[in-house]
Amino acid sequence: MLAERAVRGGVSWEQARAEMVDIEHRGDALRRELIVELSAEIVTPLDREDLFRVSRSIDDVLDNLRDFVRECDLFAVQDAAGTAVTLAAIRDAVLALRAAIVLMEDTPRRINAQALVAHKAANGIRRSYDAALADLFRGPVTMEVLKVREVLRRLDVVGLRIGEAADALSDASVKRSAGGEQTLGPG
Repeated sequence: MLAERAVRGGVSWEQARAEMVDIEHRGDALRRELIVELSAEIVTPLDREDLFRVSRSIDDVLDNLRDFVRECDLFAVQDAAGTAVTLAAIRDAVLALRAAIVLMEDTPRRINAQALVAHKAANGIRRSYDAALADLFRGPVTMEVLKVREVLRRLDVVGLRIGEAADALSDASVKRSAGGEQTLGPG
């Protein structure tokens, strides 16, 4: 993931910012295509409204990751290493969400179980965020600490949006399942 490469110093924040803008614009274009296709299709694997909700949450994920990179550059964050564990949790949650989305066409009834995996991974982002804040606040409160706290909060929002996308997929799956059977336990 681009943000992880920037945190590790593999790419400058300025370069990551330019690349992230491109990634986010491609995501916007794909979402526009989805919306056009949804309006033209007679039958979709899940309800149009649910697919739209999922796409909106994914767009919000991209927007917030873009803003994370932009803010790290804008705020001139010197040490974003404290965000690495949260970014890794985001990567895992995105992969779990992607796996749920892939199931839509072939096996929509299995979406619910994979959406639960994505939702739990999104909850892991919150735990990672909390742990990173606790570590950050163990030392003196400096301007750098305040900068990192701000960008960490942006990552927490990414986790919330991934959770919303997983919930939307799960809701859609329950609507489409035969007899409304539910496999998603308490989250």
